[in-house]
Amino acid sequence: MIDWYDWSGGREAMLRFGPATGPVVLVALPLFEEANRTRTFAAALMRLLAGRGIASALPDLPGTGESLTQIEETTLSEMRAAMGAAVDHLGARRVHACGIRSGALLDPHAFVRARWHFSPVEGEVLMTELLRIAQAGKSSPASDDAPMLVGGNLLTAAMVAELKAATTDADPGPLRIVRLDSDPRPADRKVPGVPLWRRAEPGHDPALAALLADDIAAWVRACEG
Repeated sequence: MIDWYDWSGGREAMLRFGPATGPVVLVALPLFEEANRTRTFAAALMRLLAGRGIASALPDLPGTGESLTQIEETTLSEMRAAMGAAVDHLGARRVHACGIRSGALLDPHAFVRARWHFSPVEGEVLMTELLRIAQAGKSSPASDDAPMLVGGNLLTAAMVAELKAATTDADPGPLRIVRLDSDPRPADRKVPGVPLWRRAEPGHDPALAALLADDIAAWVRACEG
């Protein structure tokens, strides 16, 4: 179903699946173009969680999805504030964060019971990748006060500065990190699959979605005790 949540900048939509009671997994897509490549996968993951008795929610954050706010009108701080407001909206339930790639940058200070991150990436790494894309596409790089256009996303200098400094370091609490087995970085678990965020077009990996749904469901139940 479609739900709504309010934050200081207005009202945003939230896609929800699963039971109306019990814990809920709050999903954060990767930022910018990677969100378009992984949204189908994330929605399928949420449906699978519902089949395992776990509710989930996917909020549109300012500058993303169907938000009326344009990406050039927002900052990482505002996205994080909206994520916190989405948690508050679900506050009558026990909320667990699920960050995919740079979506893991959005929940470090949100008041959640536990965090589950899939292939998380730090802000500095993300900016290195975005700058490479901008140079390959001959987009204009950001100077101290000029925006940067990357894949149709106009990033202000303020957004760029925040992203360069952003980390996935979170407030104390349980954290599980899952990565693809092709990723050499440390993780609690490595799984087979392809990096959908690297594809030129949106894609899906049903086997990976089912595997991750099992992992998230087991993690949530373990954290619930």
